[in-house]
Amino acid sequence: MLLALCAAPLLAQDKTLDGPVGGWNRAGTTDKSGELAVSYPYSLIDRGAQRNRTMIRGQLAKASTKRPFHQLVVNGNPTPLYTDDDGRYARGYAFGSGSNSVEVRGPDGKSLKRMQFYEADRSRPQPRLRIIGAWDDNQAEIDLHIITPDGQHAFFGHPFLTNGGGLDADSVDGPGPEMFTMASPLRGTYQVWVNYWGNFGGSGYHFDEATRQRPIITTRITLVFNENTPSEKRQDFVVPLRKIGDLTLVKSFVY
Repeated sequence: MLLALCAAPLLAQDKTLDGPVGGWNRAGTTDKSGELAVSYPYSLIDRGAQRNRTMIRGQLAKASTKRPFHQLVVNGNPTPLYTDDDGRYARGYAFGSGSNSVEVRGPDGKSLKRMQFYEADRSRPQPRLRIIGAWDDNQAEIDLHIITPDGQHAFFGHPFLTNGGGLDADSVDGPGPEMFTMASPLRGTYQVWVNYWGNFGGSGYHFDEATRQRPIITTRITLVFNENTPSEKRQDFVVPLRKIGDLTLVKSFVY
C-alpha cells in the first residue's frame, strides 16, 4: 500500500488536514477502525447506518462561516468546508478502491493541504453510482431525495434501500454534504431531487428564513459514474433554492 501526504508550498502551519482515520483496517476483513494506521476502507457502503465511515478531520486558522468558504475536495468532488468556532471540521466519506485523494483549498481556490493514497485491491466493491449534494449556507438543511428504478425512495427518513443503495453520508446538522451511493446500480431511470427543508441554529431546527446568509442558496449536485475507474464520468448541476419548502427535480437519468 502507498500512502503519501503532500502539502502545497505555501501551506501555512495553522491549517491542518488529519486523516482520513476511522473505519480503516490493515488487511483481511477484520475491523480495526480504532487504529490510526491508514490502509484501506473496511466497508464501502454502510447505507446510512452511521458506522464504518471514514472521518476526515482537520482545523483551519479561522472559522469558516461566510462566503466564499474553504473547500474540501474528495476524489475531485468539491464541497464547501464549514467549521466550528475554533475552525475544526469533520466530514464523513465512504472510499472505494483505486486512487483516492483529499484536499483542502482556500477561498481563492489555492491548494492548502493534500493527501493521496492508493488501494490496489480491486476485489473490493467499487461505487458505480455516487450522487453528492452540497450547499453554500451552513445554516440551511438541504435534503437529497433519490428515486431508484424499482420505485424506492432514499431520503433522511428512509436512508437505506433493499436494493443495496442509500444515503451513506446523510448530513442532518446543516453543513452537508449528503451522498447517495450504489455499488451495483439497477438498470433504469433515476430521479434526483433536492428539498430546502429548513434551517439549523444554536437552538436546533427552525424555519426562520431571516437567518439565511443570502437570499438564494446555491446547491451543487454531482453525479459520479464508475468512480476510480478508467470509465469514470461526472456531471455537475447548480440549483438555486430561494425559500424554505422548495423541492426541485435536479436530474432524471437512465443508467
